[in-house]
Amino acid sequence: MENDPESNPPLDHLKTADQVAQDAQDLAYLGHDQALSRKFSTMSMLFLAISVLGTWSTFAQGLSSGITSGGPVAILWGLVLVLFCNICVAVSLGELCSSMPTALGQAYWIFRLWPSGRFVSYLCAWINTFGWWTLSASQVAFMANFILSMKVMFVPDWSEVGVGWINFLLYLAVTLVVTVANLVACRKDAILPVFNNFVGICFIGLFFIFSLALLISVGVRPNLEFQPASFVFGRWINQTGWGDGVTWFTGLLQAAYGLTAFDSAVHLAEEIPAPRKNIPRVIWLSVTLGALTGFIFMVVCLFCIQNLDTILDPPTGLPFMDLVHEAIGLQGATVLLSLFIFNGLGQAISIVTTASRLTWGFARDGGMPWSSYFSGVNETWRVPARALWLQGAIIGVVGVLYMFANTVLEAILSVSTIALTISYGMPILTLLLVGRDKLPPGEFKLGRFGPAINWISVIYCAITTVFFFFPSAPNPAPADMNYAIAVFGVMMVVTLGFWFIKGQYTYLRTDDAAERIIEAQNAEVTTTPIPRKV
Repeated sequence: MENDPESNPPLDHLKTADQVAQDAQDLAYLGHDQALSRKFSTMSMLFLAISVLGTWSTFAQGLSSGITSGGPVAILWGLVLVLFCNICVAVSLGELCSSMPTALGQAYWIFRLWPSGRFVSYLCAWINTFGWWTLSASQVAFMANFILSMKVMFVPDWSEVGVGWINFLLYLAVTLVVTVANLVACRKDAILPVFNNFVGICFIGLFFIFSLALLISVGVRPNLEFQPASFVFGRWINQTGWGDGVTWFTGLLQAAYGLTAFDSAVHLAEEIPAPRKNIPRVIWLSVTLGALTGFIFMVVCLFCIQNLDTILDPPTGLPFMDLVHEAIGLQGATVLLSLFIFNGLGQAISIVTTASRLTWGFARDGGMPWSSYFSGVNETWRVPARALWLQGAIIGVVGVLYMFANTVLEAILSVSTIALTISYGMPILTLLLVGRDKLPPGEFKLGRFGPAINWISVIYCAITTVFFFFPSAPNPAPADMNYAIAVFGVMMVVTLGFWFIKGQYTYLRTDDAAERIIEAQNAEVTTTPIPRKV
């Protein structure tokens, strides 16, 4: 009947059904079936991306490195430069993802653009995966260190501070919590998006709470005073031993780290409707909002510094914690920092979510040892549980270094920025070399500005990568060496070993995926909507 609601479903229902079918068709064109539910909305994905970036809190955690390597000038104006370059990188990745939205992300794009570059694609996949594993480990380590530093605030002469086995056990506990949380949160579709909404809202709320608390406390307490604007916006501090030029570039590490991992949405592209349109929007918005909050919060922190020597040599080992303690007092600092840690654990869960999807996507495309085992999706928990547990075990193993060599541990944690930056530059450079006309059409396009934006992105990734391998001072002692280059070298040796043993025979060569990828390589991927029924 004409007025029968069952025979005439609402247009919005038809639109939703069409989008679901279109998303599944797009994914099939890229060689995969829809294995995970598209549970995220654009807003919940944006909250996840903002939480993963964690820009203002990351800047707070790395305050000491910025202060010694350029001071306020490098912290604030370096951030402006990094923002401009990262926006170029973000929209470049957004254009690629709009064309080919798949969990493997950068590595798949290289192979799709350059079919004979399967080895380069494999390198990119491992570099990206290592980057996300080390980023997950760094967030877990930060939270473990913050928890232990809270103890030092109350007991400054605590004899167990820095004891390896205590750090290791707490690190393992945090790793277990964030892994199990990711397993449980996918049992129902609504849980993970709602959780990320909660974490994102709390993260933004804490930004305002910390900023206002610091400003009000310093403003009303007679024994405290603000730093002059000349210090906040114009003070150059170089305690590295390098020349000012090198120090400027090494001082960008804090800003780069705080704006790293904006590819989180890329690896969750199979869990959001209309990823061709929504993922690029999430990427550039998260970078912009992250930089804005980070800049404002660093201005607040720099104005509220009371004793610069305390920041350079903090009693707790964490300058941000000592800054809050000095400005607000012990009780207020305890409350705020407890909330900071609680939200940081939520951020760790979001980071592990993204990393697990990349691990799963890499295994699904035959790139990891025992790929067929780790590429499975658990039907009960509706999550790639084996990939999640594998990743948790690897993150846990990294923590063993607490027992032996903190210098190597710090290098592993810092290599995340380097690895992710390289993984961003590789597909963009590939696009430039093969020609932008080889890019399948997507809904987000850079148009005539594309080549310039892509080249800025590649140059930025190349220059920052080189300087991030520099030690903190020239002619360093063994304890002051930057072992990131050694760690990265070991990663590459492992990658080459896996390639010759297994990867060259299995990576992107699974039967079903290979047939569809070949089809995609010889056809234009279109986004023409499926005709509606009327």
